[in-house]
Amino acid sequence: MVIADVQGISFQKHSETAGKITIGREINSFHKMALHPPVYWAQRNDKVLVSVQLEDVKDEKITVNNTTLSFSGKGGSAQNDYHVDLEFYSNIVPEESKQRKGGREYFFDLKKKEEGFWPRLLKDSKKPPYLKVDFNRWKDEDDSDVDDALNEPNLEDLMKNMGTADTKGFDPGEANDADSEDSDDEELPDLE
Repeated sequence: MVIADVQGISFQKHSETAGKITIGREINSFHKMALHPPVYWAQRNDKVLVSVQLEDVKDEKITVNNTTLSFSGKGGSAQNDYHVDLEFYSNIVPEESKQRKGGREYFFDLKKKEEGFWPRLLKDSKKPPYLKVDFNRWKDEDDSDVDDALNEPNLEDLMKNMGTADTKGFDPGEANDADSEDSDDEELPDLE
């Protein structure tokens, strides 16, 4: 006998005399909904930098327009469904924006339509729990804009380039200069 069904939770009474109530959870569409990937953001005077942190992404669908960024796909070790819609605080220029897929992130360099610092990324003043500030890429208004985030080497790029440096003509024996004296080259006194 079902007494009540609230948000997929059924309350059932075992017997009229015992009066015990047990909770049984029904499987519903809530468990099949897409998860939100972690999203990091930073900004410059002329652009917004957004990073969707998700590894092994498959079947991704990305839409960028003047006011929104929409990302969905399967990812992570369990290949769960992920989806996020970001409605920006102000307009961007999608035609002049860039995106890059890394091993564990999708990175977006989004050109602002009007220069200036935004007080927040999203139009809604309530910050969602999956959205965080990317302090590695963050620059304050008074910091210089010398570096370009798309040209910054990330760990994945550095690992690919390991061991590919030009080492022609390098002889480790030549590194030790015979004329230089080192403090540990002196003879040790005899023990008494």
